[in-house]
Amino acid sequence: MANAYVQIGMAMFRTGILGYGGGPSIVPLIRYEAVTRFKWMKDEEFMEVLAIANTLPGPIATKLAGYLGYRLKGSLGAVLGVVAHILPTCVAMVGLYSFITFFSTSHVIKGMIAAVVPIVAVMLGVMAYEFGEKAVKGLGWMAGIIFFVLSFLLLQTFAVHPAIVIFLFLFYGAFHHKVKDKWGKNRKSLGKGEGA
Repeated sequence: MANAYVQIGMAMFRTGILGYGGGPSIVPLIRYEAVTRFKWMKDEEFMEVLAIANTLPGPIATKLAGYLGYRLKGSLGAVLGVVAHILPTCVAMVGLYSFITFFSTSHVIKGMIAAVVPIVAVMLGVMAYEFGEKAVKGLGWMAGIIFFVLSFLLLQTFAVHPAIVIFLFLFYGAFHHKVKDKWGKNRKSLGKGEGA
């Protein structure tokens, strides 16, 4: 097994160099490295870390890179994770910006940029589906659908900040099993009362 520092460096380098379109599009790449390739954590734990990271200020990808590095190798691992993630991207951006500026009128370059957008959309869609599937398993179909509709309304109709929505659902999640158990007991007692 490779050294943990090498693993952190390789994983964050790949996510930084292959990620396109900002933080949310890089999250599936980081998830693949952390959960599937190197098995640093389970999918459930990654979802929890992602939810908490979303509530904090700053770019999501660098927060995840820093957390994963810190989790494996402390402060030095966190620094390595962040540097390995952002440095190649910075160098690539300077080079690509120079290239695109030089060929800014080229239809080929415009086509290349446009062709990447569906790939990012599919990656985000697959990740959202997998997270939704796990949420439904944990909450149940009814609660899953209610929370999906509620979050959509809060975000789209009422324009509530995403961090507030995430915090509200994290707060509820802390008490979910107690609420579910109490609801189940109330339904049983009502059923017995009607049968009497």
